[in-house]
Amino acid sequence: MCNKLDKLSVAIDGPAGAGKSTVAKQVANRLNLVYIDTGAMYRAVTLKALRGGVDLDRQEELTGLARQSRIDLVGGTPQKVFLDGEDVTEEIRTPEVSRSVSLVAMVPGVREVLVEQQRRLAQETGVVMDGRDIGTVVLPQAQAKFFLTASAEERACRRAKELMDKGYTIDITGLTEEIRERDQLDSNRAVSPLVPAEDAIIIDSSGMTVEEVVHRIVTEIKQGKL
Repeated sequence: MCNKLDKLSVAIDGPAGAGKSTVAKQVANRLNLVYIDTGAMYRAVTLKALRGGVDLDRQEELTGLARQSRIDLVGGTPQKVFLDGEDVTEEIRTPEVSRSVSLVAMVPGVREVLVEQQRRLAQETGVVMDGRDIGTVVLPQAQAKFFLTASAEERACRRAKELMDKGYTIDITGLTEEIRERDQLDSNRAVSPLVPAEDAIIIDSSGMTVEEVVHRIVTEIKQGKL
């Protein structure tokens, strides 16, 4: 465990809708670390592919797209995501992108390109990074690792509320099934599957508030139970 939190690397992994981003942002704020939303990077490449009409089965084309894309995460609350200089913070969270991002994220070449960028960011400063494979692949030497999960039904309810607040009409049954399908894709992909790191602390957030989860993680880090 590091004595200086300003050089600490915190990995928060988990399935879709587990609240990783919300929790990670608050943990980063509490510990004065930089928050890096790796999922936003995959969403940005997915958005670019959908805009360009790229067949999501064409792995070489998607890899080339990732290499050609400039993705910037600009600090603040909320954090802004820029794709080739354009603010796409809201657009990458649309249901269309959510349905397609797992297909793009399972492409080995895309992952190689983005993981390289993520590791470079973590070398520069202390970070809280969330995603699917941070503790296992991107930052296996992270001093603090957590795996955040919740039931598919609760995750669907959380995501539905987010989308309804933005004006979308949501079929909760369909969204629950969609989340289960994403879990299946993420957990069974050949490259960097969704699994907890062996040394990760697993937190089931079903029935917990965001504040309770953040407090648990910050407490674990400060007490050094890692």
